[in-house]
Amino acid sequence: MEQCACVERELDKVLQKFLTYGQHCEQSLEELLHYVGQLRAELASAALQGTPLSATLSLVMSQCCRKIKDTVQKLASDHKDIHSSVSRVGKAIDRNFDSEICGVVSDAVWDAREQQQQILQMAIVEHLYQQGMLSVAEELCQESTLNVDLDFKQPFLELNRILEALHEQDLGPALEWAVSHRQRLLELNSSLEFKLHRLHFIRLLAGGPEKQLEALSYARHFQPFARLHQREIQVMMGSLVYLRLGLEKSPYCHLLDNSHWAEICETFTRDACSLLGLSVESPLSVSFASGCVALPVLMNIKAVIEQRQCTGVWSHKDELPIEIELGMKCWYHSVFACPILRQQTSDSNPPIKLICGHVISRDALNKLINGGKLKCPYCPMEQNPADGKRIIF
Repeated sequence: MEQCACVERELDKVLQKFLTYGQHCEQSLEELLHYVGQLRAELASAALQGTPLSATLSLVMSQCCRKIKDTVQKLASDHKDIHSSVSRVGKAIDRNFDSEICGVVSDAVWDAREQQQQILQMAIVEHLYQQGMLSVAEELCQESTLNVDLDFKQPFLELNRILEALHEQDLGPALEWAVSHRQRLLELNSSLEFKLHRLHFIRLLAGGPEKQLEALSYARHFQPFARLHQREIQVMMGSLVYLRLGLEKSPYCHLLDNSHWAEICETFTRDACSLLGLSVESPLSVSFASGCVALPVLMNIKAVIEQRQCTGVWSHKDELPIEIELGMKCWYHSVFACPILRQQTSDSNPPIKLICGHVISRDALNKLINGGKLKCPYCPMEQNPADGKRIIF
């Protein structure tokens, strides 16, 4: 990510120059307008009196014209400096990023195979649905002749309808959805319904003393959540004491923070996706983020392989020449590497559990067979290779 940081530093310099130039330009023009306005007033006064133009006013007019010319030239010169700074950003991008990235993947990836195209198009459509860009997704489906079932669309349509309402600070659809899925949310240990009721209660508090009775009446909704959220309910009840004085200047002013709306959107998205069997982040966004992490490493590997002239090391198959750490965020399932061959197992080479309890890959098992018998590489037990059982992590 050092390359991104270098480009970002150059970009920050340009933005700072733009800001400084804008402020300087505005100040210079205001001073110039004020100076010209004063001179114009003096000339108008002399014209009303019918007096001829004095030598002093002639000199002042000449100075004014010179000042206008100098100011315009100075602003134009500063503007040219900004252009050079902008060009440096482009040079920084060219210097820090390799535009030729096709060499790190097999040419077969870009083949116009119908199945691959459908998978990619489906990933893009799913991402668009998840981001709420429904019209764009529909347009892509029409142009690519991709048939998407209504059952696939429905969860995204419902999710985006509720999120749009939350962005407009309308809690109704979200509360209705949470109540209808209460039991399943409780199984997930979700506090979504309570947070929605709490936010509605806070909105009533923001209405002032006129909403006090309505807020007290609405507080009955907290009864099912009293055991798990006792402290938070006590805080909200305590805020009623300061309602007439104004919550803005009370110890409970944090209840009116707008960050609660962003938090409820995140909570709803996470819990709703979990309930509907969707990932919070689309497969396309996860793949893109993983690619951004892995690409610099792959580019370095490619450069080293070309430099040492050992292109046969990396055949662009289903495995990489080295392991690339993508971080805990990208861990979705367990991975087993064979301790004998030092290779990651796959569907064609699955992990096999021996009678003694040790686990090796199928390829390793086949290589260790001698005379129809298999001796475990970790203990002296001999066994029949057919007794090994495939395991799934």
